[in-house]
Amino acid sequence: MEVILKEDVANLGERGDRVQVARGYARNYLFPQSLAVEANAGNVRALTEETKMRDLRENKTKRNAERMAQKLSGVSVTATVQVGEDEKLFGSVTSNDIEELLRGQGYEIDRKRILLEEPIKALGVYTVPVKLHRDVDASVKVWVVKS
Repeated sequence: MEVILKEDVANLGERGDRVQVARGYARNYLFPQSLAVEANAGNVRALTEETKMRDLRENKTKRNAERMAQKLSGVSVTATVQVGEDEKLFGSVTSNDIEELLRGQGYEIDRKRILLEEPIKALGVYTVPVKLHRDVDASVKVWVVKS
């Protein structure tokens, strides 16, 4: 039986793929879980329309992310922290702190998109990557200075 996948299914295919499966698998698992629909003429047309619309939305989102990446390329933020002896920080600068600093400059970036491998624990200048879209990355310069 040929079906069209509505969602990604492990070891079977990705969303929008037309795959051949056993009837029982389709009736007992894929259809009740709303993971697939039968590949008839109406569903194929609906799939092509849905794919077109999804591609248009995806392209618009990517263009917006590219514009935001251009704006962010020149942005630098300054985190003022307290330090002790030997220039050691009390605490650290996290992605949450960077999100707040960016929000203060008018950029709404979710902290989950700020790809900080580990919190910053020393004074200096750091380049922090930001994932704006699946294909679009940007970087923000973070200055960590003592107060």
